[in-house]
Amino acid sequence: MIDAPMKAQLQEVFGRLEHPIHLVYRPGDHAKQHELVELLEAVAETSPNVIAREAGDPSPVPHFHVETEAGPNGIVFTGIPGGHEFTSLILAVLNSDGKGKLPDATLVQRIQRLKGPIRLRTFVSLSCENCPDVVQALNLMATLHPAFEAEMVDGEFAPDDIERLRIQGVPSVVDGDELVHSGKTSLGELLGKLEARFGSDEANVEPIDLGQFDIAVIGGGPAGASSAIYAARKGLRTVLITDRLGGQLQETKGIENMISVTYTEGPQLSADLLKHIEAYEIRLLEHRRVTAVKPDEGDGPLGVTLDSGETLSTERLIIATGAKWRELGIDGEKEYLGRGVAFCPHCDGPYYKGKDIAVIGGGNSGVEAAIDLSGIVKSVTVVEFMPTLKADEVLQKKLRSLPNANVVTNAKTTRVLGDGGKVTALEYENRETGDVTQLDLDGVFVQIGLVPNSGFLDGLVETNRFGEILVDAKGRTNVPRIYAAGDVTTTPYKQIVVALGEGAKAGLAAFEDQMVA
Repeated sequence: MIDAPMKAQLQEVFGRLEHPIHLVYRPGDHAKQHELVELLEAVAETSPNVIAREAGDPSPVPHFHVETEAGPNGIVFTGIPGGHEFTSLILAVLNSDGKGKLPDATLVQRIQRLKGPIRLRTFVSLSCENCPDVVQALNLMATLHPAFEAEMVDGEFAPDDIERLRIQGVPSVVDGDELVHSGKTSLGELLGKLEARFGSDEANVEPIDLGQFDIAVIGGGPAGASSAIYAARKGLRTVLITDRLGGQLQETKGIENMISVTYTEGPQLSADLLKHIEAYEIRLLEHRRVTAVKPDEGDGPLGVTLDSGETLSTERLIIATGAKWRELGIDGEKEYLGRGVAFCPHCDGPYYKGKDIAVIGGGNSGVEAAIDLSGIVKSVTVVEFMPTLKADEVLQKKLRSLPNANVVTNAKTTRVLGDGGKVTALEYENRETGDVTQLDLDGVFVQIGLVPNSGFLDGLVETNRFGEILVDAKGRTNVPRIYAAGDVTTTPYKQIVVALGEGAKAGLAAFEDQMVA
């Protein structure tokens, strides 16, 4: 199950372990029980500090938990963590011994202040690329909080729960029988949701002043990373604030238009950005969001407040917060998120096998999603607002060749309908005639592009009607000492290579302006 090269890598990775970590599986006679045992024993063979053993009452499905010398630490797996979840297993071992990439002290304190007990189950699919981020974030919290249990549940082994809870998207985080979160997210965003749900012990907690910087960069995508690196190279004291390093790159699969790089993938490019950032004296504040920017009335520093309770001041500010998936903003969309409304065809597609679905959006992303889903679903209908599809002709030709694909154009999507538990229909209006049609279906995949992440600025800088920040040729906004770069701005062509260049320009402009100030 684990080949020789992988075993060699694990031997090197687990060489850092200092204490025994037990992978305790329950006995059982499930047809795939032997696969779980073989996997855990193969992992255990790579280090004397990893022990796989059987204990506990019999389980009807493959099931195990993690123990340290102090006992069970709250990490539980129902299913066999192969595929994308194999990394979750490896990190569970490392983090249980305090190794791996751990959050900084401020985040650790926020996690430990959560009011317990907390017991969460995360339903996943092994083909889901977004699921490991959620599983790993919750597992990490479990190792840091004494009353926190995080259980990964492979939907294949829990069909009754999937049906009872009406789960139609992954990852889905459940507290009891109530959905807490569905879809991709980051540790910071997830922690914020848990603080809102369970409460936090804020006794004797005081704001933390991180001090003053020459340049503060908000956003950790290509533009933000480039800005920070160029600023640091100029000798400026630089801080980079980001919810998740890489941003939208983390959801990008194949990248073939980065000049001089024939092929790479989003997660790999994100890791490369981090490596480059760490090569310079850049203060990295990850898993945080900026909640307020307070400009000084004179020439004093700008004040920045983070959702972590931390504050800092900076002489100059670069906004590189990118964009996020655009929502329809119609009735039923939020209510049925994870129960029929989805944004990731690759992750959630398997839950709609043999069912009728719609894809909203006739651009490249929408048509590509429809083509991919057509091999799984019973039927797929592409609903496009404009009179014609906007996708490349080669994609349109492929779509129209599919026997189970339909196209509806000039249609304004008006409502997602459901029975209280899951989606049952989609309503759209013909823009020419005004006729309203109800399309009976089981799922709706939203693929209508991106919206800039500029809302937190609350009118601080000038934006266009789409929310994009207006910038000049050097990335300057209409507010002195505030710059912007990348997909959050009016700069045309939302491409990685463009964002890298625009970030560099903003960093250089900030340095140039400081020199002449």
